[in-house]
Amino acid sequence: MQTFDYKVDKQAIKALSVLTPWRTAWAIAFDWLVVAAAIAVSSYFANPVVYVLAVLVIAGRMHALGVLIHEFAHYRFISDKTTSEWIGDIFLAWPLGTTVDGYRRNHLAHHRYTNTDQDPDWVVKFGRQEFTFPQRWQYILANLVGYLITVNSIRDIRLILGRLNKDQDKVPRPYRLKRLAFYIGVLALVTAFGAWKGFLLYWIVPYFTIFLLFLYLRSVAEHFGSMDYDHELGASRTVYPHLWERAFLAPHQVNYHLDHHLYPSVPFYNLPRLHALLMRNEQYRRDAHITRGYATGVLRECLSEAAKERVQPAE
Repeated sequence: MQTFDYKVDKQAIKALSVLTPWRTAWAIAFDWLVVAAAIAVSSYFANPVVYVLAVLVIAGRMHALGVLIHEFAHYRFISDKTTSEWIGDIFLAWPLGTTVDGYRRNHLAHHRYTNTDQDPDWVVKFGRQEFTFPQRWQYILANLVGYLITVNSIRDIRLILGRLNKDQDKVPRPYRLKRLAFYIGVLALVTAFGAWKGFLLYWIVPYFTIFLLFLYLRSVAEHFGSMDYDHELGASRTVYPHLWERAFLAPHQVNYHLDHHLYPSVPFYNLPRLHALLMRNEQYRRDAHITRGYATGVLRECLSEAAKERVQPAE
């Protein structure tokens, strides 16, 4: 793979990599507050349209929480790794059915072997119909409907959680017991407050439908559709999202995926500044795969005949 010429100010990268923990803490609190607000508004109005909007909002914040797991996997919260791990698990990973450590082991391998047969993300996606492009409109629509009726979501959960929860038998028993206690505690609270209906409507439904759809769409946008896997700047995509896409498909600056691959030490809140710095580099400006909009640019690239040019994963 041809690599990027790293003529970027190292001191600037070091400065951008400095952690500001309160920004991540606020992001976590904000996401949960939005979930709570969506539930409260929907419950108050008891209207089907408001409920559907609430499901969209909650799924968007689930996606946002998942993005923040990524930050914890890169140790981009606080220097105390033990405390960071527990906060990441309790407020982010466990509610979404995974663990920070499980995500980390998978994700760091993805960084090290991006788009090769040693990349665990690539291996489970390459060659599957939903990740093979170009696609016809009919299949795209059918695929979207598959998420709304949970069929595709269940398929993806098996692929995602099976990968992230791999080797759980090697996880220390005390940790597994604490995680089990967390789930038992949540279910006990739901039962004690008679909130099973709300739990199903406002967590299970968004999780098994729109949340997994958002994950799929972002996964496609990051590494599939008219990509150049022979060049480091073409193997990942950075997207300039439309305003509405920020809430659902690009929370917490996750759209700067190419930039993140180049400099994973930079926390999410500094990625826009990193991107501005990289844009000063002539090679980056010329060769970086940057697309305008998920529903516009990324969709066009996935429909384009150029999307099928690469037929084998990079070595």
